[in-house]
Amino acid sequence: MTITNVYIASPEGANGRNVVAYGVLKALTTKYKTAVFRPAVSNHDHFTPVLLAASNAGLGVALSTGLDIHQVRRDKAAARGDIVAAFNDAMNVSRADAALIVGTDKSHVNDPTTYSFNADIAADLQAGVFLAVCTIDRWPDELKETVQLSIEGMEQAGNKVLGIFVTGCEPRHSVSVKNTLADFGLPVWTIPQTPFEYASQADAALAAFQANVPTEEVLRALDVDVEFPVTSYAFQYSLLGRAKANKKTIVLPEGEEDRIIKAADYLLEREIVNLIIVGDKDAILARGAELGLKHLDRARFQAKDDENVLKPMVAKLCELRAKKGMTEEQARKQLADASYFGTMLVVLGYADGLVSGSINSTANTVRPALQVIKTKPGQKLVSGAFLMCFKDHVAVFADCAINLNPDAEQLAEIALQSADTARAFGIDPKVGMLSYSTLGSGKGPDVDVVEEATRLVKEKAPDLPVVGSIQFDAAWSPSVAATKAKGNDVAGHVNVFVFPDLCAGNIAYKAVQRSSGALAIGPVLQGLNKPVNDLSRGALVQDIINTIALTAIEAQ
Repeated sequence: MTITNVYIASPEGANGRNVVAYGVLKALTTKYKTAVFRPAVSNHDHFTPVLLAASNAGLGVALSTGLDIHQVRRDKAAARGDIVAAFNDAMNVSRADAALIVGTDKSHVNDPTTYSFNADIAADLQAGVFLAVCTIDRWPDELKETVQLSIEGMEQAGNKVLGIFVTGCEPRHSVSVKNTLADFGLPVWTIPQTPFEYASQADAALAAFQANVPTEEVLRALDVDVEFPVTSYAFQYSLLGRAKANKKTIVLPEGEEDRIIKAADYLLEREIVNLIIVGDKDAILARGAELGLKHLDRARFQAKDDENVLKPMVAKLCELRAKKGMTEEQARKQLADASYFGTMLVVLGYADGLVSGSINSTANTVRPALQVIKTKPGQKLVSGAFLMCFKDHVAVFADCAINLNPDAEQLAEIALQSADTARAFGIDPKVGMLSYSTLGSGKGPDVDVVEEATRLVKEKAPDLPVVGSIQFDAAWSPSVAATKAKGNDVAGHVNVFVFPDLCAGNIAYKAVQRSSGALAIGPVLQGLNKPVNDLSRGALVQDIINTIALTAIEAQ
């Protein structure tokens, strides 16, 4: 494949970095419509306009820059999500075929995390990396060690370094520098010291670059096979992008909760979904104004006492619960509950899905769905999966929310539902049926249940890669699998982890989330006829945004 997103990273952010960025941009524009993007810049940045003048994508400074560097320093984690969104906006507007992404500039503020931040952003934007490393005042062994550490920093974030530009290199030292760095097995180009900060210096900088770096070599360095990481920030943005591409209507029964309306405002501003918010419109808008929210009026508001909606809702609920002897009076009492009311909006076709649980229990969210939406044809249960976003990939953990002690048939159904969830979010499922035993290493009734469930999965979905019973370490780690499950193609590569009971699943996802920093999105309620998803009562605004987006994707 050919890499078309190119990140220019430097441990110094100066000393020739600008020459490299400008020269690579010019090389890219010989073949591609190329956008320029600066993830983080200061408010006195002079270099971005120079790059934009050489770009052929037609963007201005506003779309080509992410955040102010001072904002980034205050909260790098929050900044990453905003930068991913800004980059994708720039690419969508410009319809560019390629992007030159230039990392942070040299600063008088000594932030020791700056280089790792650039590595993380390169991974978020799935960009190949060119390093720009200055050789001035460095002996050959110091240059080599600087390059080694720079490559390691990029690779730890999941990136692929495509080539090395050594700046500040006198022509007479070019050959020895290339020999010094030959062990890295990467293209190495040297460029003499060339001042470049202002537009008036652009021609001289380009001449210096092109005299030492053939355009065809730069383009050839991009023609490599790379498996880019899927970071949590990239995955979150993909959720929003996919939801926006085919907008659905989601009902939010908990309109009185601040986190819900903050999430709603974010999604409505970006036109990602249509929303129905249950509650008093005037009261919700007034609270939104107090919170500084400006886009809530784009939602539809639905009062629970609106007879135009309530009357047909009562009739439908009585019809659906006729075998339980539901009367009109009982139905009206039931519909006073916001979760029940919201669920019936989905049943009647006003909405495509529902998100609740920020102030209600899981039971209050799931019970109405089970009673009136019910399970999909051929499915007997509802289970809860989490999308676990790790540093460089996404996995599915199930069941972490619903079924206490599933039997073999139920475990098999959970596994098949979870594989479907993985596919829905672009993950090619490889299922591990977890236990304290790996392929017969341990014995006992609990192992027997997992092994029988594995047999049922293979019987019902013979093309689905599955392994079980298997311990978590052998499912996760190729090196452990090579010892414990030698010769098994799925072991060590599992991305759908099916836990033997709710206790194990719930503890595992929370332990991993809290100890590793993985982002847990969910639970996704699997097996329902219409998407209804539950929130943790401790959910953050970003968690709610993610859950609404994934609910909309499920409804597509």
